[in-house]
Amino acid sequence: GCSLQGPLRKGGGHQHKGKFSLFQTSRKDFEGFKKLFHRFLQVKGPSIEWAKINRPPEDSIQPYDRIRAKGLPENISSCLNKLAVVKLNGGLGTSMGCKGPKSLISVRNENTFLDLTVKQIEHLNTTYNANVPLVLMNSFNTDEDTKKILQKYKHHQVHIHTFNQSRYPRVNKESLLPIAKSMGVSGENAEAWYPPGHGDIYASFHNSGLLDRLISDGKEYVFVSNIDNLGATVDLFILQHLMSQPADRRCEFIMEVTDKTRADVKGGTLIQYEDHLRLLEIAQVPKPHVDEFKSVTKFKIFNTNNLWISLPAIKRLQEQNAMDLEIIVNPKTLDGGLNVIQLETAVGAAIKSFNNALGVNVPRSRFLPVKTSSDLLLVMSNLYSLDAGSLTMSKKREFPTTPHVKLGSSFTKVQDFLTRFENIPDMLELDHLTVSGDVTFGKNVSLKGTVIIIANHGDRIDIPAGAVLENKIVSGNLRILDH
Repeated sequence: GCSLQGPLRKGGGHQHKGKFSLFQTSRKDFEGFKKLFHRFLQVKGPSIEWAKINRPPEDSIQPYDRIRAKGLPENISSCLNKLAVVKLNGGLGTSMGCKGPKSLISVRNENTFLDLTVKQIEHLNTTYNANVPLVLMNSFNTDEDTKKILQKYKHHQVHIHTFNQSRYPRVNKESLLPIAKSMGVSGENAEAWYPPGHGDIYASFHNSGLLDRLISDGKEYVFVSNIDNLGATVDLFILQHLMSQPADRRCEFIMEVTDKTRADVKGGTLIQYEDHLRLLEIAQVPKPHVDEFKSVTKFKIFNTNNLWISLPAIKRLQEQNAMDLEIIVNPKTLDGGLNVIQLETAVGAAIKSFNNALGVNVPRSRFLPVKTSSDLLLVMSNLYSLDAGSLTMSKKREFPTTPHVKLGSSFTKVQDFLTRFENIPDMLELDHLTVSGDVTFGKNVSLKGTVIIIANHGDRIDIPAGAVLENKIVSGNLRILDH
């Protein structure tokens, strides 16, 4: 579960940095925040006029099969040498009841998200004799703990770089003034700061000097994805597609999208707006149109946040200050009841600023995010097999869709979740699982079809070892105690 190796956070980070570089960083952060806040004050009304929204033209979203059909060249390793992999690593494991960076939660066979990522890239480098570096975008919440762990990978065949997302001040919802009392991040000031969403990658990557360094190392593209998306592996066919475009029509941005299912109605979608591809997020949709946005018929695809972006293009747009990312206003209520807002941006929103941008409609298998313990159950189960850090759906599963799993609140925290399963049930033939209340699972349970287990308040249900539940509803009270 939350097997966080090493000591956990004590006080604010940054101790290892000199006073001067800390000052430089803070100054750049404030310049960035000032720009963002200024734009926030100027924007009146919705940033999108609903009537102007069109479906993207046919050729602007390519089916993955068409890209795959082109095959791979002999020299794919020379393409790989022009690639760097960036993982968004700013998030904490709080929603799964874990302290510290989310990427340090164990997901499979004692491997954390970070372990799996390193294994994948190491496997690429050894198989193709390439040098693909891994870049982690940390936040002030995750930087210290992540750096402690990185020593573990010293002797792996992958170069790891890190840079930090900006640290912006939260502002009071009423007065719009920052709530921070000082520059510190500890004590009562801890809640005064926030990392401003992954759209911050462009500015902080550029400011860190790492962007220039990668360009001078001959890197042309980055593959960016969330570290908790276990389906986001380097895809050689998409890489080859990017590298094979004629110089005058270089594609500077690919967004991997996939077909919406009922579970994805909140995901951002691609639209055509004033002659550009744009990312439309639910937060930008005017209230009366939210149901339309969620419909699976009008907007058939959503953004997986697997993105392929040209490094020289990022540099150009950053230097021209030409990325006008839509502002997401995220209201929060702090522990003391104070209402604040934090201004954020999304990495995919930049698609409108890049030349010859393209959507690629990829198989669902490239979108396997672990956001909840329900997701964790799926990836720990025999539905998936693990090979060189990559999870693929088991050959033994008859049909390729993922079962729908809903575990109740007793399973939210990873520790609680792990104590409720003697081992992970066989789920190869499962379609739908709902569990609510105080439920435990004995060894070698098998779940098939639709299984619903509901223990009412005050009751407990222990599913016995070896039980096979196929299309069953289980309710009532069943205690199994050692004699």
